[in-house]
Amino acid sequence: MAEGEEVLPLSSWEIDLAKALEEGGCDLETVRNIIQGRPLPDSLRAKVWKIALNVVGKGDSLASWDGCLDLPEQTLIHKDCQELIDQLARPEEEKSALLLDVESVVTFYCKSRNVKYSSSLSWTYLLQPLVHLQLPRCDLYNCFYAIMNKYIPRDCFLKGRPFHLFRLLLQYHEPELCSFLDTKKITPDSYTLNWLGSLFSCYCSHEVTQAIWDGYLQLADPFFIYFLMLIILVNAKEMILGQESNSKEEVIQFLERSPASLEAEDIEDLFSLAQYYCSKTPASFRKDNHSIFGSSLLGLKDDDSDLSQALCLAVSVAEILQANQQQGDGVRFFVVDCRPAEQYNAGHLSTAFHLDSDLMLQNPSEFAQSVKSLLEAQKQSIESGSIAGGEHLCFMGSGREEEDMYMNMVLAHFLQKNKEYVSIAKGGFMALQQHLADINVEGPENGYGHWIASTLGSKSSINSLAEVDSSNGSSEGKGVKSLVNKMTVALKTKSVNVKEKVISFIENTSAPVDRHVSSSDRLGKPYRGVKPVFSIGDEEEYDTDEIDSSSMSDDDRKEIVNIQTWINKPDIKHHFPCNEVKENGYMFSSHLLVTATHMYCLREIPSRKGLAYIQSRQALNSVVKITSKKKHPELITFKYGNSTPTGIEILAVERYLIPNAGDATKAIKQQIIKVLDALES
Repeated sequence: MAEGEEVLPLSSWEIDLAKALEEGGCDLETVRNIIQGRPLPDSLRAKVWKIALNVVGKGDSLASWDGCLDLPEQTLIHKDCQELIDQLARPEEEKSALLLDVESVVTFYCKSRNVKYSSSLSWTYLLQPLVHLQLPRCDLYNCFYAIMNKYIPRDCFLKGRPFHLFRLLLQYHEPELCSFLDTKKITPDSYTLNWLGSLFSCYCSHEVTQAIWDGYLQLADPFFIYFLMLIILVNAKEMILGQESNSKEEVIQFLERSPASLEAEDIEDLFSLAQYYCSKTPASFRKDNHSIFGSSLLGLKDDDSDLSQALCLAVSVAEILQANQQQGDGVRFFVVDCRPAEQYNAGHLSTAFHLDSDLMLQNPSEFAQSVKSLLEAQKQSIESGSIAGGEHLCFMGSGREEEDMYMNMVLAHFLQKNKEYVSIAKGGFMALQQHLADINVEGPENGYGHWIASTLGSKSSINSLAEVDSSNGSSEGKGVKSLVNKMTVALKTKSVNVKEKVISFIENTSAPVDRHVSSSDRLGKPYRGVKPVFSIGDEEEYDTDEIDSSSMSDDDRKEIVNIQTWINKPDIKHHFPCNEVKENGYMFSSHLLVTATHMYCLREIPSRKGLAYIQSRQALNSVVKITSKKKHPELITFKYGNSTPTGIEILAVERYLIPNAGDATKAIKQQIIKVLDALES
């Protein structure tokens, strides 16, 4: 801390955190529960990071080392370490000892891990935030080792596997941006190498880097950096696409320096949006690429696939089945079976839409009509709550490379149209059969038994389906059709009224699927600070310092009310249907009700129509800030707090997705001003 800088007294939660850290034995979950996403005091950051990195009580790894700085690259190591130390505002007498510590850490790591040092590794940038903590040498090494082991991906070099994976994630969420960069022949490693290698320290200011690391290390989720990188590109999308006439090198330079524009007050939004995109990403993204991080005991078992050759993100058949069963707002798939008709008729996922990929070359006009109907079916299945509905398109082939060539062409067609949320079922229908066989799906007593349907007669066993599929059976039996096959038959009939059949398909596959997430879902933690004044933010404002306002996580303790009764109460001045948005991106159908003095949030109870929990009750005079996002103007953030000797203390933060948000916020602001005017008078 700079000389003469005022030291602010600790707030109550900071005192609680300091006591917990002082007493020892404090784990990461305890730390998270106390911090609740608020900005860390500088004086406690070192202890919190050590807990997050699990290095508390670790021994001195360098104790038995002879201290020889004699690597072939030692001159380069010394030069890079000297540049790091020169940037620090430390007394000269301290710098020489610190230089020796940093150079020893790098040298010992190279020797113990048998790694050849290179400046491109970004290690000195990675050490920079740790050096600011003024740790002893043993802790400095242990923290550096832990970060390298858990958070820096394997193969973090040009054309490495982590960057191919990031391209697939970018393509999944932002296909237009991905296509633009592909056209320019700009691969992610050309601009994100140092993002990943330094965890943003290479380009961000010290203050911003600390804010990012505070949140990232507390989450303890290595994969989360992929979503932070994604949001940086999403926020810069318009500027990137506007560089059509720029050279490849100019675009790369712009992309590489994008994190440099981040400010400390932006970090909450960065994390919040990253949580949202994370919730909209198939779990297979992590599970199938788990060995990218850490020294997994499984080694490189799941690295057999060449991500550089992947057409799009792959999703496991297990996840597809689970997604079809789950209730909530997670990832749900609209499965498109692209196998030939005879294979589909022999057996298929009962919720799959059939799109014969052979039509793309054999009958382009019929293929175009089928695609149009597919998208209409997807749209209406989502709106009706169909068990077949899902925003995410997942294409399923046979699982045999030579047969799936046409399916790959269909996939490419959708990707060229910049369709988001496009994936492929890993292993195709063969993998589905194998998975169901592995979990012993035979007979009605198993919950998965209904997933396979056939149009060739009575339902077959998994084994017999495999036999028919592998022999390309083409029997014309008139047995029970699958629900989704009704749509397929309609598409093959020239005289069919497509619209009517689409509606019929939706109605016949509809089921009362509950789309809410239960209160037991774990919520993400958001980040960063807030100005200690009441203000009403415009579109461009970023709001910060998020705290989960749901003090009662157990719904059984919340009061249950009749929604319509409350809406009709005489003291309710305004009613706004909305979605409550949690920090991890989950949304709950809710109602905001405004009285003369308070604002209530009623969260609908999925299993009890017409009833709701009183999720929140906030006094209007406790509102200190209302903000919206430039890119998401209907996402409104309310912050509540009160005055303390040191300024405004934020006590709660709530976010809502409100249709016609402008009208809603205008009415709420006017009511707040009335309350404040009344208090002043």
